Amino acid sequence: MKLVVLGLTLSSSWGNGHATTYRALLRSFARRGHEVLFLECDKPWYAAHRDLAEPDFCRLALYRDLAELKNWQAEIRSADAVMVGSYVPDGVAAGRMAQSTARGPVAFYDIDTPVTLAKLEKGDEEYISAEIIPGYDLYGSFTGGPTLEVLMRRYGSPMARALYCSVDVAAYQAVEVPRRWDLSYLGTYSADRQPVLERLLLEPARRAPHLRFAVAGPQYPADIAWPENVERLEHVPPAGHAAFYSASRYTLNVTRADMVRAGYSPSVRLFEAGACGSPVISDRWNGIGDLLEPEKEILLADSPEDVLRALGRDEAARDQQADAARRRILQAHSSEHRAVELEAMLIEAGGMKTARQEAGERKSA
Repeated sequence: MKLVVLGLTLSSSWGNGHATTYRALLRSFARRGHEVLFLECDKPWYAAHRDLAEPDFCRLALYRDLAELKNWQAEIRSADAVMVGSYVPDGVAAGRMAQSTARGPVAFYDIDTPVTLAKLEKGDEEYISAEIIPGYDLYGSFTGGPTLEVLMRRYGSPMARALYCSVDVAAYQAVEVPRRWDLSYLGTYSADRQPVLERLLLEPARRAPHLRFAVAGPQYPADIAWPENVERLEHVPPAGHAAFYSASRYTLNVTRADMVRAGYSPSVRLFEAGACGSPVISDRWNGIGDLLEPEKEILLADSPEDVLRALGRDEAARDQQADAARRRILQAHSSEHRAVELEAMLIEAGGMKTARQEAGERKSA
């Protein structure tokens, strides 16, 4: 299969979670014998922090604007499938072009589904519009559960499926490094996540000055009062993620408010940290138990007391959780699993598109 992807970024992991998601998924997709072309709008903030300029698993091409993107129409037309991602600049126009040009199925890959739906409710069509959703043969969503019915019934998607994030287990494994922190968090600043980070990491740090904490990620405001036992790292590139997680007794997962409301919206850090042997403490949302079993494979926390109770467990209990989580992730949440799922979805979407076209031809005849 030849797949053309129009995504936010593959080349830079700075300030976004899209790059690592695409890298894991497309590397595994290519391992299955498929050819991938990734088209990325060349933005200065990613150009300044580019950490994968020449991927070895696909072709990466940069374009400056929609006019340059049109130069790739022949590739889009000849592809077996096309996938447009969320937050692509000029995404509505790019989506229309893909839908009108491609002969194979055209998918929308939404790495931000609850945010997308909240934006559409407000009339914000930054990268997708309600009008073009029915024109996507497949809506691959980072969010599962009831949201899929919303996409099909309210917005007219002919085929909405959960395509969760995943982890490349070849890149994310335990690393022999000194244990530096009792609890760490890796994520770009988000205003709606910050109150939860305050409750589940900063307040526990204040109450337990003998423990060590870390928060890694860009764009945090300068006026945040970090406790003395919280180490700040501005950015950890993907190549350093395994060592970062391996240096943490536990990893904290904090979910954006829109995704908590929707449920069934796992963050990639659940799987990446778990694959590296760092057990996860997470905020609570519907559907998390379908992905990792609470108390056995993941710990759920609502308060500072919950976090401190978890950090106070003995090492045997910690290690049991770490082992159980890693086994589950290897069995169900690797990028190899997601590549197989994507392949099957694209084949199904292609068959449905052909059937619709044939039905339309019979009707017009």
